[in-house]
Amino acid sequence: MRQPRLYRGYVVALLSFLSTGLAIGMTQYSFGEFAAPLQSQFGWNQTQLNLSLSFGFISGLVAPLAGKWTDQFGVRPVMFVSLLLIAVGFALRPLMTDLWHWYALSSLVYAGFPGATVLPAGKVVSAWFPDTVGRMTGLVVAGNNFGGMTMPPIAAVLIGTLSWHWAYIAFGATMVLLALAVVAFVTEDPKRVSDEMERTGRSLGTASARLGSAAGLTVAQALRSASFWLTIIGITAATFTYQGVLTQLRQHFGEVGFAPAAATLAVTVIATMGIGSKIAFGRASERWSARRMTVLSLAFQGIGVVLMILPNGGIALVWAGVVVFALGFGGLGALIVLVVRQTFGMKSFGAIMGLFTLAQIISSSGGPLLAGQIHDQTGSFNLAFAIIVGIFILGMVTLWIAPQPEFDE
Repeated sequence: MRQPRLYRGYVVALLSFLSTGLAIGMTQYSFGEFAAPLQSQFGWNQTQLNLSLSFGFISGLVAPLAGKWTDQFGVRPVMFVSLLLIAVGFALRPLMTDLWHWYALSSLVYAGFPGATVLPAGKVVSAWFPDTVGRMTGLVVAGNNFGGMTMPPIAAVLIGTLSWHWAYIAFGATMVLLALAVVAFVTEDPKRVSDEMERTGRSLGTASARLGSAAGLTVAQALRSASFWLTIIGITAATFTYQGVLTQLRQHFGEVGFAPAAATLAVTVIATMGIGSKIAFGRASERWSARRMTVLSLAFQGIGVVLMILPNGGIALVWAGVVVFALGFGGLGALIVLVVRQTFGMKSFGAIMGLFTLAQIISSSGGPLLAGQIHDQTGSFNLAFAIIVGIFILGMVTLWIAPQPEFDE
């Protein structure tokens, strides 16, 4: 009987796509959908609610360990445990009675983030798609946008027809099913990959490229380079967009005059446009430096945010800002992984990526606190967004001047 020709790498990439996208879609893109019902039931203010986003620092603390374990034991066990942590963090939320419960369960979700998002995307794409790593990373990380397209409207429907309790239970059950699929299908074992390439008629050149993907700097070598420190400042600055801007946009759109459905639609548009943006930026990184592409991504985001907060700009200008912001925002998720891969190689990718995620404690904690406190004091996110645009400019400068370390391919 003739063997099927479907390359297993596509199944592995799909599961990485879903792992990344559903985790981020359920936690970040859908955050605003749960804000009103949680505030209504528990009486929490915006700063208290946003403080849970600051528990993203847990991801930073866990990431170096998760990265080291990924380098040592492979992606599959780390993904499995990480997805289960996220599932528990969602599924137990209907049992909350106090604010500390919200914070504790948010901590579990963020503990699972590194092993469910950036680490699988970087490791499995490099193993299974060495010749097209940029565009395939873009496709896999476009899962973020799939999550952004699907999770807010799904959450809104579940909350509206059932309750916020059942919405979180559904989120948790989905992540359990995904964790089981990961156990069944995900691997980056070199022999399994090589056998699958041979079975599906992939070229020896591709296999050779895959073997070369293990080149790169060690953690110690990376830490001694100026490029590491300049790049980590730039990437940390860029990630203020996630917790400082994205999670506040649903509410911001309502405050500037959007109807509830239009506010949800605007967030969904950002997610939808991001799919093409990730693929385009990912493919461009195969030809040009991923760092240079990240600078361009930040330029689009900064201009978009400015358009969204211009005084007396009107709804049309806000929509223009949504489109421009989406052009850059979508590509960032792929570019972060690609910047680390291109700059430092794959020898210690997991551990170095973990250090980058650790540094993002600054953005994941500082972004929402900045936005929440300024909003509570001024009644608007405008000043917070303007400060974050300044942070983007800092990141653009450091990424532009960072040199490329040399290592053997």
